[in-house]
Amino acid sequence: MVESIARVRHIRVTPQKARRVVALIKGKQAQEALAILKFAAQSASEPIYKLVASAMANAQVKADRDGEYLDEQDLYVANAYVDEGATLKRFRPRAQGRAFQIKKRTSHITVVLSTPEAAKAVEGDSNKKASK
Repeated sequence: MVESIARVRHIRVTPQKARRVVALIKGKQAQEALAILKFAAQSASEPIYKLVASAMANAQVKADRDGEYLDEQDLYVANAYVDEGATLKRFRPRAQGRAFQIKKRTSHITVVLSTPEAAKAVEGDSNKKASK
């Protein structure tokens, strides 16, 4: 019963573009998600690939620490989401002495990997709370 989280903050990818890539891997098995990201044409797929690989490594370390056996085939992307980070504001010179603002957006990306048993345990806890 393993659940691992990996986050990357202030990554120089707009949240809108990152959300398109994250939507590809939600609910998929972790190995399959890596394969999808490896061949995805979007530039946001590279940092998200690294993030999923990091979450898999976190799950392995967590399982070893708890004395459990973890098969990487059991891991799947339970949740993945993109939040907006800080926006870098730059100015571009334009005609007649004017200046136009350029917004360089950043993202905070979070990936949660889980095993099926962990998901069932979380659902069971939420059902108990709902019935009270």
